[in-house]
Amino acid sequence: MKISLLRRFVVLAEELHFPRAAEKLGIPLASLYTSIDKLEAEVGHPIVHREGQTRLTHVGELLLVEAKEAVAAAPAPVKNPPAPAGGKAKASKGKGRTPAVKGQPKPYKKRQGR
Repeated sequence: MKISLLRRFVVLAEELHFPRAAEKLGIPLASLYTSIDKLEAEVGHPIVHREGQTRLTHVGELLLVEAKEAVAAAPAPVKNPPAPAGGKAKASKGKGRTPAVKGQPKPYKKRQGR
């Protein structure tokens, strides 16, 4: 099992509320639902009752103990360094030829009038 899935499950088990858990994790709600579905598929049993008030099943409670141990033993997640400062290169403002569109002939150059 992936540690990231277990981390999400532990936070959900602490909050017992999907939207609050997703906000605490800083992920979209749909991503949390998908993570829990993947975890349930790996375990082979439902781990969360979703009807009405969210609560853990018996299998979920057993998994929570193992998940807390695995998360505590795992190294802390690595945060991505911020992107370097600076902007995008600006395009030239000169009047150049437009890029040729595939399947169409190249535009003709106008003749100079006499």
